[in-house]
Amino acid sequence: MAPPSRNPNKTESARAPGVRRRSLLASAAVLGAGALGATACSRVPTGDTLARLKSQGTVRLGIAGEAPYGYIDEKGEFTGEAVELAKIIFKRLGVDNVQPVATDFSSLIPGLKTQQFDVVSAGMYINKERCQQVIFSDPEYQMLDSFIVRKGNPKGLHTYADVVKKKAKFGTGTGYAEIAYAVDAGYKESDIVILQDPVAGLNAVEAGRIDVFGGTALTARGVVRKSRKAEATEAFAPLVDGKKHVDGGGFTFRPNDTKLRDAFNVEIHKMKKSGELFRVLKRFGFTKDEMTDLTAEELCK
Repeated sequence: MAPPSRNPNKTESARAPGVRRRSLLASAAVLGAGALGATACSRVPTGDTLARLKSQGTVRLGIAGEAPYGYIDEKGEFTGEAVELAKIIFKRLGVDNVQPVATDFSSLIPGLKTQQFDVVSAGMYINKERCQQVIFSDPEYQMLDSFIVRKGNPKGLHTYADVVKKKAKFGTGTGYAEIAYAVDAGYKESDIVILQDPVAGLNAVEAGRIDVFGGTALTARGVVRKSRKAEATEAFAPLVDGKKHVDGGGFTFRPNDTKLRDAFNVEIHKMKKSGELFRVLKRFGFTKDEMTDLTAEELCK
């Protein structure tokens, strides 16, 4: 991943005020969400999360603070493709208010399990390991990888195999799928430099602390847009067990929330069919090449 995934993006000295603001907003959201959950549980059937969310009128979204998935913009507002998508779909499910809760990417699944939030809305990659812990909606997008490297790509790094072969110093984000891709290519996991997010990765590349930062193609090309010292490589499919692999990111739910997940899927498929999904994601830099008909079931294998 993500993510992600992935996987916004206030880091290091120049970004420190943003980090503090995000932390304060996250703490406030958690406190408010706890009160909501306590008052709602007595009015709805136990275990029916969708009914509870409709009753309380608010859904808590776990986000990782990474553009373009879920982050705080320059005005201090929560936004991102997953956040904006959540606003549309949950309103159609009868839940008018969306309350993002910012946390570290690696804390998203643990936080979901301990009910710090109701759904993870962070464009999280759907993979076999995660599918053993949570359930996913069908993906809203598909994604290839890209590297952030110094201008001109002096080491000629285009794949994870290149990183290994040329003994480049490799970095990526906390909990990112790129860790596994590098290890699969032969990179020693203990040698990987783990950074907070892609902005921290860009800073590290520009400063020469690492040679390359691995992330999603969308994030990489967005982060380097204004950089004079770094660039993003062409998008590529990482190899998994010797085969090219395409990732897909989706919303994440607790295993017993199948009713909520299924209702969410109905709406996202309507948006795919009408073209509305692309119109929402396009605002955040997604292209038609990143739209997908993949399913969570396929990606969980």
